[in-house]
Amino acid sequence: MAAYTIGQLAKAVGVPISTVRFYERAGLVRPAARSGGNYRQYTEQGLSRLRFIRSAQTTGFSLQDIRELLSLTHSDEPPCEEVIALTRQRLAEVRQRIRQLRHVEKVMAKSLDDCCTGHAPDLCEEITRLKDPTARPCRPGGACDAAGRRKSAAGA
Repeated sequence: MAAYTIGQLAKAVGVPISTVRFYERAGLVRPAARSGGNYRQYTEQGLSRLRFIRSAQTTGFSLQDIRELLSLTHSDEPPCEEVIALTRQRLAEVRQRIRQLRHVEKVMAKSLDDCCTGHAPDLCEEITRLKDPTARPCRPGGACDAAGRRKSAAGA
């Protein structure tokens, strides 16, 4: 049975030692034993567990999700239903975030197109007004066009 120190375990998975300690504090990883010098010792099972945690996290599962998935290792039944249900739930959340980000993208693109035109939302004008309520707002052909922030009428 191979024994890994925390440094060897971290290196084998490609994470900093602090990440292994973080997962320990979160209750996701535990050393199998302590050496005579009180060093943490991990087994191949610990290595596999840490690889799973990193893989699941990279896939988009939260630490709570990972905790739930790891709890399924204590059951004698195949975990398929629980894994599928959790994955479907996370996928639905990801799709919702994508929809929200697409909306944000549209609003930002419109804001960029409308910059210095006087049409809402004109962030340049709003910021200028916040800086000095009596300041003259920028207009087409002004600073925004010179900065290349707007599409020119000829290039559109």
